[in-house]
Amino acid sequence: MTPITSTYRLQLRPDAFTLHDAVGIVDYLDTLGVSHLYLSPVLTATSGSTHGYDVTDPTTVAEGLGGREALVKLSGVCRERGMGLIVDLVPNHVGVAKPHENAWWWDVLTYGRASTYADFFDIDWDKDNGADGKLALPVLGKPADLDSLTVDHATATALLAFYEHRFPITPGTGTGSAQEIHARQSYRLVPWDAGIITYRRFFAVNELAALRQEDPRVFELCHRELKSWVDEGLIDGVRIDHPDGLADPVEYLERLRSLLGPDQWIVIEKILGHSEPLDPLLPVDGTTGYDALNQLGGVFVDPSGEHELSELSGALTGNDGDSTWLHHTERQFKRETARGELAPEIRRLVRTIRSETGTRCSDKALNDAVVVVIARMPVYRSDYSPLAGLTARIVGGIHELAPGHEEAFNALAQALSGGGEAAVRFQQVCGAVMAKSVEDRLFYRTARLISRQEVGGNPAAFSISVAEFHLANSDRARLWPAAMTSLSTHDTKRGEDVRARINVLSQMPEVWSRLVQDWEEVEPSPEPMTGLFLWQNIVGVWPVGEAAPDFRSRLHAYAEKAIREAALATSWNSPDSSFETAVHTWIDNVIDGPVAASITQLVSRIARHAWSDSLGQKLLQICGPGIPDIYQGTELWEDSLVDPDNRRLIDFGIRRTLVDSTETSVDATGAAKLHVVRTALTLRREYPSWFVGGTYLPVLASGESSGHVVGFSRGPRGGKAAVVALATRHSMVLADHGWGDTVIGLPEGRWTDKATGNVIESSRAGDIFRGGPTALLIRETESP
Repeated sequence: MTPITSTYRLQLRPDAFTLHDAVGIVDYLDTLGVSHLYLSPVLTATSGSTHGYDVTDPTTVAEGLGGREALVKLSGVCRERGMGLIVDLVPNHVGVAKPHENAWWWDVLTYGRASTYADFFDIDWDKDNGADGKLALPVLGKPADLDSLTVDHATATALLAFYEHRFPITPGTGTGSAQEIHARQSYRLVPWDAGIITYRRFFAVNELAALRQEDPRVFELCHRELKSWVDEGLIDGVRIDHPDGLADPVEYLERLRSLLGPDQWIVIEKILGHSEPLDPLLPVDGTTGYDALNQLGGVFVDPSGEHELSELSGALTGNDGDSTWLHHTERQFKRETARGELAPEIRRLVRTIRSETGTRCSDKALNDAVVVVIARMPVYRSDYSPLAGLTARIVGGIHELAPGHEEAFNALAQALSGGGEAAVRFQQVCGAVMAKSVEDRLFYRTARLISRQEVGGNPAAFSISVAEFHLANSDRARLWPAAMTSLSTHDTKRGEDVRARINVLSQMPEVWSRLVQDWEEVEPSPEPMTGLFLWQNIVGVWPVGEAAPDFRSRLHAYAEKAIREAALATSWNSPDSSFETAVHTWIDNVIDGPVAASITQLVSRIARHAWSDSLGQKLLQICGPGIPDIYQGTELWEDSLVDPDNRRLIDFGIRRTLVDSTETSVDATGAAKLHVVRTALTLRREYPSWFVGGTYLPVLASGESSGHVVGFSRGPRGGKAAVVALATRHSMVLADHGWGDTVIGLPEGRWTDKATGNVIESSRAGDIFRGGPTALLIRETESP
């Protein structure tokens, strides 16, 4: 098996970038220094899907991507170059937006509980499920829409039709009117906003139905194709999407490890709480790197800017984004989500608690108890071994605040202690409530410094100190040396370079505060919180030089998604056209009006400092503990926002022309970033033992500007430091006074900057960084 030293994430699309297209860039990625291509989901998904997370047939490779033959070819081309493949697997759910494309789901719709696949899905068939024991499908606009049902005889088998939707008819039930036929089916069409959902979903997405991987038949069928890839040597590892949604993630991962063997690299999309450790008992190599992402970005935020940016947020929005406000608002949003979008899941959980305990507590009391406990849960789920006792402490704290509700909490405690269905559902709904309330709402409703509002992040932690950064890295090197580390993903709300530019605002808080207030006077935003949030995004993606033709449309699309997620004045379920029109008009006025010149001037001033931070965090990621993932295209500057913007096609032609460049000048071309990426990845590939399982030690500076340096050494276990990675931080502030007498405490030996070829003759920071804001030093005796 090819050693995994780095990955390069590719977003495959049937309409634009298939497995065949991936074959065409293997040589480029090899030149870049990548060891493994990391593929987005390749199993058959809903037609028209551009992401692949809505799998409809887990047993086949998508023909639209090239099918199994193309996967075999891609693997072979990689093997010829000493490279390998990592695949993305989605075990939690399948796509049901187009029912006829999902054979398992279609069979359940056709035969109901008699279907061979009825137990594959987590369906509530109980008589009191709100749909008279039937599978509720939320597709209608209103109850009266049932009158619009027709029977479609266009195919050999008649189907029930509701506009473009088609549903099967159970054999022997197809006589009479469409409404009469509908009444005989095992499913019931209901309004989308009726709050009647009788199957577990991925979060609150009706088009994604959850699977029961705890059923051995489901597990076997869903992993049969994956196992064949391992047996035939096509892949070297797998990324597991959202394991927290499963009934028992630990048991699932143990079965997966047993199936795939000890050598396959397994990383999981586990979003850790602010102080949550990854369970050391899990048979995996680590997470997909959101934890590292937040540390790598946070260490470049200037803590001295916190007060002024908090003041600005407080003055404009009424909240300063501090921990107290965030903590209170998170709980509020969780309660609202549990009683709103995820109310069906909460009701099912309450019914299960009642069934298992026989409690005579009222539904309202049980519902309230469940909601308040879930709202206070600080993690996605609490049944991992390091979190033992967490739920008990939460319940105990609530008792102190709200005495007199013992009966409901006792019933909840009894159900959770029993370890049955209620305990499973409680953990599953905790994660769904967390995701919908925090990442998809709270992170769009606060705006002190939005670069800190990333998946798994803690906006209350304004910055990360150098000491905290090193301690986190040290733990990763010791406990999870092969965990994935990331800076950008297909799910990040802003790309790494956009966040880096926004981070620079922390170094000029007074200027930023004054500018925002000036802009608001000239071109007032439709709503203050929305304005402060979008001003930062606008600055983050504002072009340096001529704007790309799609800049305006991309910004409009992002703004619409952001304000709907925030649900402050509009939302996905209840869009307010007047508010949305006002936001779009405002954006056009910003781009076309007098404020644009001021934004351009600001961006021209801060761009080079943002590039400095981008280079720094990239170098520290690649050389730091773990396996660095390079998200497609991020070897050059990139300006992506949240999906689908961050899944745009990549121009690999431009990257090919620059990949052999040794340019270190930091400018708008991004050649310097590509050079740093290639140099560092190649070094990792040449000396893997220095980085996985090797040593990690902080390298510190002293002198008047020592706080502007962050760096560390790596090397073989038990040996001397062989490589040193150094980055400049807070370069805007540094520019005011320079490096002065600052010296860097390099390990003993003679060092050469691998990126520039400069021999390091002095430990003075000014000399070491004369080639740019980063330095990748290697012992001369160890140099290849």
